[in-house]
Amino acid sequence: MATQEDVVKAVKAARKAFDTGPWPGMSGHERGRILIKVAQLIEKHADELAYRETVDMGKPIAYSSNVDVPLLAELFYYYGGMASKIDGSTRTSNTPTLNYTMREPLGVVAAITPFNFPLLLSGSKIAPGLCAGNTIIHKPASGTPLSAIKMAEIMEEAGLPEGVFNLVTGRGSVVGDMLVKHPDIDKIAFTGSTEVGKGILKATADTLKKTTIELGGKSANIIFADADIDKAVQNAFFGIFYNKGEICTAGSRLLVERPIYEEVIDRLVKQAGELPKGDPLDPEVLFGPLADEGQYEKVNDYVKIGLEEGAELVTGGQPFSVNGCNGYFYEPTIFKNATLDMRIVQEEIFGPVLAITPFDTEEEAVKIANGTAYGLAAGLNTNDVRRAHRVAKALKAGIVWVNTYNQFDVAVPFGGIKDSGVGRELGSEVISAYTEVKSVMVDMQL
Repeated sequence: MATQEDVVKAVKAARKAFDTGPWPGMSGHERGRILIKVAQLIEKHADELAYRETVDMGKPIAYSSNVDVPLLAELFYYYGGMASKIDGSTRTSNTPTLNYTMREPLGVVAAITPFNFPLLLSGSKIAPGLCAGNTIIHKPASGTPLSAIKMAEIMEEAGLPEGVFNLVTGRGSVVGDMLVKHPDIDKIAFTGSTEVGKGILKATADTLKKTTIELGGKSANIIFADADIDKAVQNAFFGIFYNKGEICTAGSRLLVERPIYEEVIDRLVKQAGELPKGDPLDPEVLFGPLADEGQYEKVNDYVKIGLEEGAELVTGGQPFSVNGCNGYFYEPTIFKNATLDMRIVQEEIFGPVLAITPFDTEEEAVKIANGTAYGLAAGLNTNDVRRAHRVAKALKAGIVWVNTYNQFDVAVPFGGIKDSGVGRELGSEVISAYTEVKSVMVDMQL
């Protein structure tokens, strides 16, 4: 539990490292080599990182080992390679000058990250921030600090200069608030709830910090009657129950064309019954406990709300135990006949609760899909290529998956619109969020 004094020390260290240290002035090639060393050390310590991730928040070890840690390494390989490719351009003009631009690092970046993907959602900020020459202060979620501590050790082992990377663990109300308001921090990179994100934007106004925020979602996944039903059901199931639904892009709203509505529901219910649930350290388990008591109670409350609102519960809706251990295990839960006015359709639950709604036309499906305050992700399943492009364009979301769901790549930008955030992470596009453009005009007249 870091104190305000710890935050002051971290900010001073990061500020000194940026203002007088070697990191910002290194060539991109030099910084890139160190980031690639970080990637190699992530692979070296992969088993420990995966174990810590699973112990922290209940993520099945099958995912921690085979998805999270490999993608984290890929992040540092990718931005290690990009560090030498951040450049400007020459510009023609009517003035008798040689004009060019260059990109410079912002300064001190505070990365404030959530509990559901502790490694990946910190790496998506730390890797590009370091790549661009900034210094970093990382504040992980208070309940999931273990993998962040290991990553700090890896940064030191990789040879980052003193003060370039700093870790402060503790409560958002103490550590996070101070970082957001501190005048010596130049940028906040945040992932978390929409409510907290809006508060951060207000709090950073006085110091005019550069801010990127990736917030909540209530993503719609559409299945048209012409889709490959086997594949569409798999996509829908993975879309909501991956990581126990504790993922901001969760396809928590499923829209199904009426001719296949009951068939899709029956298949999803059957698959929910067959899902390997239990101890997340068991490599055969694909569905573990919720991250903490707060998440458990929130899911349980929303299930009650769904029943009160008139949605029909078709499976789940209750906790389960594993070998006599109650823990925070909650059954994969599916409601059908959910309508757009229901809270389980409008509000982010952040758990394994799926609300299914029928539709009759493409236009109706798009209207329902766009009918919330969120705009992070969306999905659609169809074998009609024209419809795929048409609907993908019509959906109000930062990323749209067609005939797949919850697929990520470090080269593909990610982020939301509306109440789902400001800015983008990943890809080459993110570099603009960690740099400033400087223009230079040189008089060329003799």
